[in-house]
Amino acid sequence: MTELFTEDGIMTPITVLQAGPCVVLQRKTKAADGYEAAQLGLVGDRRVRRASKAQTGHLKKAGVAPVRFQREVALTEGAGDTKPGDAVNVSLFQPKDKVHIVGLSKGRGFAGLMKRHHFRGGAASHGSMFHRAPGSIGASAFPSRVIKGNRAAGRMGNSRVTVRNAQVMKVDAEQNLLWVKGSVPGPNGGYLIIKKAVS
Repeated sequence: MTELFTEDGIMTPITVLQAGPCVVLQRKTKAADGYEAAQLGLVGDRRVRRASKAQTGHLKKAGVAPVRFQREVALTEGAGDTKPGDAVNVSLFQPKDKVHIVGLSKGRGFAGLMKRHHFRGGAASHGSMFHRAPGSIGASAFPSRVIKGNRAAGRMGNSRVTVRNAQVMKVDAEQNLLWVKGSVPGPNGGYLIIKKAVS
């Protein structure tokens, strides 16, 4: 994250994203597959995985080397003549566009009640012996059990998060950089999916 000053002198917090370049690996059509979509792969990533024989054959049809990150994105009907091998880059976006950004939030591991669910906890006074415990979690007579879905300690983070209607502040087509207002989910170097917001 960094900051950007607008023409009227207002400081705006922004996140700089390396958006692509991506390539179309497969085009799914309503006639053949029952829905419209394009399978995209991120090229130019140094962390390329070892591809299996099946994966190599799948990518050979598009004439693309193995990629580490690939996702399928839905397309509207009549989305043009998108075909395997086509490049998809940051030039799709313009300043002031609204985008949805999807990613995995930072994993926090096993977290307690107060961190995970913002429970208040007990008194911090001397002799309390009840500081960060959950307290009562169910009645004893009826139903004599803990109700399913009750908030408790457990794994926190590492879940899919969508930031909706983030504003594009600046686009650098040469370096495939996208300046987006605000923060995005996940750690530095994490993978994201950027979609145009449907107005």
